[in-house]
Amino acid sequence: MNAARSNDPARQERLRALNLELVFRHVLAAENPVSRTELAAATGLTRPTITRIVDELIAGRLVTETGATPDGRAGRPRMGLTVSRTGPAGIGLDIRTDGLAACVVDLTGTVRHLAFAPFADTDADTVLEHLGRMAIDAARTAAADGLTVVTATLAVPGPTDAGLVRTAPSLGWHDVDAGAILADHLRPLDIHTTVDNEANLAARGELHRATPDHFLYISGGLDIGAGIILDRRLMRGSHGWGGELGHLTVDPDGKPCRCGSRGCLQTYASLAAILDGATLPTGLTLDTALLTWADAGRPETLAALDTAATALGIATANVLNLLDIDTVLLGGSYALLSSWLIAGVETEINQRVLSARWAPVTVRPATLGPDAAAIGAAMAVIDRIRRDPTAWLATGR
Repeated sequence: MNAARSNDPARQERLRALNLELVFRHVLAAENPVSRTELAAATGLTRPTITRIVDELIAGRLVTETGATPDGRAGRPRMGLTVSRTGPAGIGLDIRTDGLAACVVDLTGTVRHLAFAPFADTDADTVLEHLGRMAIDAARTAAADGLTVVTATLAVPGPTDAGLVRTAPSLGWHDVDAGAILADHLRPLDIHTTVDNEANLAARGELHRATPDHFLYISGGLDIGAGIILDRRLMRGSHGWGGELGHLTVDPDGKPCRCGSRGCLQTYASLAAILDGATLPTGLTLDTALLTWADAGRPETLAALDTAATALGIATANVLNLLDIDTVLLGGSYALLSSWLIAGVETEINQRVLSARWAPVTVRPATLGPDAAAIGAAMAVIDRIRRDPTAWLATGR
C-alpha cells in the first residue's frame, strides 16, 4: 500500500511542487545570494534534488546565478543564486485624481517603469483605451530590459467582481466590464488582465515596504477607500467588496452622496468635498491645487481640511474600535495633504477609540504616496508568481 502511494503520479507531482516552492521561498527570503549547498542545508533536500529544482528555476527565469559567494566553508567560493531581474513582470494601471498611471514591477519587487498622463475624462471606454496604450508602451519598455509582462492589473475606486466594476460613483461607472474592455485594448500584448479595488491594491503595495503586520490604509482621491491588513493579509470580505470607507455614515442627516445615501464620509472628506466648488487655477490638478492653497494659508481651504480631518477621524475611529489596529496610513492624495489632516484625525481617534488611552494609535502618511495603487497592482501580479512558481513554470505566463 505504501509503495503504491509513493508511486502515485499525482502525489509525486504535488511533492515536486512543494519542494520547488520551498526552495524558491528560501531564495526570495535571502538577503544575499545563496548557494546550492546553503539551500540543501536550509531545506533538508538532497543535493541532486536541489540541483534539479534550481535548474528549473533558472530555465523559467525565476532565479539567476550572480557569481561566486562564500558559504563559510573551506575551499572555493560557490555560485550564488538570487531572484531574477529579467524574468516575469507585472503591469499596474491606476485611475488617479490627477490622471492615469502605469507601472512595471519585476520579480524582486523593484519598480522598473512608472509613467503618468494627465487625463480628465471619466468615460469608461475612453479611459480604458488610454490606459491600454500606456500599458503597451510600458510592456515594450519592459521587454527592452529583458522582462516578460505576464498580467496587467487595473486599480479602480470601487467594488469589483471578476473584472466587472460594480460601481465607481466618483467616475460615474456602474456595472462596467472594465476587464473585458481593457483586454480588448491589450490584444497586441496577448496578456491576462485583472481588475481590483484601488485601496486594496495600494495596501498591498505598502505591505511590501517596512510596515507593521496590522494596519489600516486609507486612500484619498477620487473616492475614499480603505485597505485592511491583519497578520500581513488583506481582508477582502465575503464578496471582495470590503473597505468602502468613503460610504461609512458620519452624519445620518448629512449631505446627499452620489451613492444614493446621505452623510457619507465621501461628502465631507473627498478631494471634491474639500475643493467645495472652487475653480481650479490653470495648470493645476485637484490635489496640487489644494496643496498649493493649503501651503499659502488660504482660509477656505484650511477650514475645509479641518472639516475633512474631523469626519475622517470619526470614520477611522469606528473601524479601529471594531478591528483593534494601531497604525493608520494616509495614502493617495491624503499622503500629500497629511500635514493638514493628521492632527484632526488623531484628535478624533484619541477621543473615540476605547483602547487609545493605553495603546496609542499611530497616524502617518503612506510610504508610496499617490503611486501606491499602481505599484500595488503590479505587485499583485508578482505575488501570484511568488506564491505558485510551479504554475508559472508550467505555463510560462
